[in-house]
Amino acid sequence: MQLAGHEFHELSELVMSCYNTITCMSSFIEQAQDPELKQLLQGHFPKHVADYNLKAEFLQSNTTPDITKFVPTELHPKLSSYTQPPAPNFPPVEVRLYAQQHNDREIATSYLLNQKSAAKNYASASLESANPDLRTFFENAFLNSSRHAYDIWQYMVKKGYYPLTPAPAADIQSVGSIYPIVNQ
Repeated sequence: MQLAGHEFHELSELVMSCYNTITCMSSFIEQAQDPELKQLLQGHFPKHVADYNLKAEFLQSNTTPDITKFVPTELHPKLSSYTQPPAPNFPPVEVRLYAQQHNDREIATSYLLNQKSAAKNYASASLESANPDLRTFFENAFLNSSRHAYDIWQYMVKKGYYPLTPAPAADIQSVGSIYPIVNQ
């Protein structure tokens, strides 16, 4: 497939990132102790493999891959409040310098950070793509990573691994008061 130089470089970085995600996820699935975390990772895993395969097709094929087979994951809101934590306390982290196996918190944190980074990289790559099919694929991959990050974030909030606190009302009111509504 014909790619512009900048598209090729973006794609090359993203396929390497996806290779890393698949490798790490396969290990995380085996190491996860919490059945809910394991199920979440297993549910996301096929999307990452499909994502990787489409990137490989973009690099190897003389024709445009069928991007319609890569549809972003649906959004699955689960929290009853988006400002109040369901966990009454936040357990402190344990910094382990010589970990041989990851615990569930480390797995969830690693996956969250991976998906947040991937989403940012896909958004940036889509803005740099001239090929409309490649651009659409990157946009769909962004949505997929964004939604996977949201799923794992909700899991982490529920477990107390990610602190969720409301913004101070006085701060919201103070900042909100400086931006008037514009009537058209």
